[in-house]
Amino acid sequence: MTLATDPSIQQRSLSFEEFLDHYGKDNRFELIDGEVFDLEPTGQHEEVAAFITTKVCVQIDGAGLPWFTLQRGLFRPGNFGMTVFRPDVAVVDRAALEQEPLWSEQSILTQGLSIKFVAEVVSSNWQNDYARKVEDYAALGIAEYWIADYAGLGGIRHIGKPKQPTLSICTLADGEYKIQLFQGNQTIVSPTFPALNLTAEQILQAGR
Repeated sequence: MTLATDPSIQQRSLSFEEFLDHYGKDNRFELIDGEVFDLEPTGQHEEVAAFITTKVCVQIDGAGLPWFTLQRGLFRPGNFGMTVFRPDVAVVDRAALEQEPLWSEQSILTQGLSIKFVAEVVSSNWQNDYARKVEDYAALGIAEYWIADYAGLGGIRHIGKPKQPTLSICTLADGEYKIQLFQGNQTIVSPTFPALNLTAEQILQAGR
């Protein structure tokens, strides 16, 4: 669903600055090519995102990595024009923040190399997660991208037939993502967090 509640901006694309003015403090919206999208954070959506965050934080702490997690932090790639992503979960490299021009003042990331891992929990705007973000996150050099489709909303070509809850793990190789699907009781494989011992079902049915 595209949403612009202010009548003065409903019929035109928004700039980065306009998006911040109207939606910057509301973490349920992001901007793609000037269009505002509602991330539609239902209860189950939030539980899946929180579960991923919790498990990832345990891995970071256990390995003593200089990383931390953000939930719905703003990510504005410098060369993407009128686009501001708001990933459901992002793992950030503290060492890279010195090169982030907007971080200290506005807590906004601009460079893909600052992000070690990103996860999106699928809502009705599933096309953005399976198409646009697969291309953009790969182009930005983000090494691992999860698409957590707990309701099996994605197209058949993305999650197979019959459609069912699916975790797609995208890993970067030669500038493109290789995508592996995990469903049911299959144990996931994460290059960034190899010690994770979880099934797809545990992640996708978090809280149930």
